[in-house]
Amino acid sequence: MDHDERLWAGVLGAYSQVEGRLGTMLQRRHGLGLSEYRALSHLAASDGGELRMTELADRLGLTQSTLTRLLGRLIAAGYAARDTCPEDKRGAYAVITAAGRTRQTKARPDYAATLTDALDAAAETEPLIRALRAYGQAK
Repeated sequence: MDHDERLWAGVLGAYSQVEGRLGTMLQRRHGLGLSEYRALSHLAASDGGELRMTELADRLGLTQSTLTRLLGRLIAAGYAARDTCPEDKRGAYAVITAAGRTRQTKARPDYAATLTDALDAAAETEPLIRALRAYGQAK
């Protein structure tokens, strides 16, 4: 394996560890999947608490069909709703509900703390993560 392959393998390993810790914590403490939490976070941060489905899919790195299933779960839980675009009836929006905003707000501190802990652990074994964190702290 050459240098770039080792570097990338290290990044992917660190990414997997961080994602795993976040996903496990969110499921155990808040009953949310990682993608569900991130969808709620993007919606909560958007103007009016809504985003076009295509924009939300892009932000999450999901296909349209995967986002449709994800949104279906959020709707069934009462955390989101679907709305049509007034200018283009073919366009659809995902909208966060009050219950979804409450769930995301309650999960956010645990997400942030777990992310910090997971990145601390990853930085111990992965030099690139350590360098990125140092760079971010210097800004």
